[in-house]
Amino acid sequence: MSSMLHGCLSDTEYFEVTAKSGHSYGVWVTTPPGYAESTDSLPLIYVTDANFAVGLTAPLIVTQSDPYLTIAPYIQVSVGYAGDEAQEWARLRNRDLVPPGEPVSDDLVATLTRAVDAGQMTQEHVDAYLLELADTHADVFLDFLTDELHPQLQSRFRVSESGHGLFGYSYGGLFSFYAWLREPGLFASICAGSPGVVSPDSRVFEMIDDLPASGEAPDARLLHVTLNEAEMFGDIPVYRGLARNVLDAMEKLEGKGRSQHVSSTMLRETHVTGVQASFLSYLKACHTR
Repeated sequence: MSSMLHGCLSDTEYFEVTAKSGHSYGVWVTTPPGYAESTDSLPLIYVTDANFAVGLTAPLIVTQSDPYLTIAPYIQVSVGYAGDEAQEWARLRNRDLVPPGEPVSDDLVATLTRAVDAGQMTQEHVDAYLLELADTHADVFLDFLTDELHPQLQSRFRVSESGHGLFGYSYGGLFSFYAWLREPGLFASICAGSPGVVSPDSRVFEMIDDLPASGEAPDARLLHVTLNEAEMFGDIPVYRGLARNVLDAMEKLEGKGRSQHVSSTMLRETHVTGVQASFLSYLKACHTR
């Protein structure tokens, strides 16, 4: 795996970690240009859904050297699944990225049913997908990143004390939103790309309601939210609902006096093509020199 990555993603190291939960993860660590010759310690940017996203996001590490941009140096840490589980990443991510108690929306069930009718998924796959959504543990996965993986990375790489970030997209974006609302001290900035708030009864609304008033809050972390035009204006109900719910959540944050800590961008992409554009938008908005 490491030899393959060096042919495709230069300066990327791959290793596997077993968490205290018993779950195993693949970790791709991509260092920036000039890292080997430098002695500087750098912040980490964690990226979820690595089995899909690492090939889209890791190459953007070179933007740190773009003379037309002001992106600050960072090390990218992409976290996904290893071995046989890598083939099941689209199902297993439900377990790790969705907050506990998150409801399953009617729009999502209808979308999965249409996928079966169209021959895009089997009923067996849909049943397994929904089974993972019945018992979700974003809290456990977040604790793994902050309390288990981060100390390991500190011992292996030159890691700064502050300035770390988190990027997630779709259900990964829901995870990022959840992490921001939990306000873990590790992350200075978080990006929720097209966050999978597919239910109007999502846990994020309850968590927003429980936020203290702006003046009573600890040092706030930056939150960057991206949506895609095709989600907002397209003809797929589950994506339209996602966009409505995200906008409702942002309005609630404004009502809580948190809008000064939140930025947003509308991208001219689809839900599938928006990953790379969302990550670049996050770097430009939240991780600059």
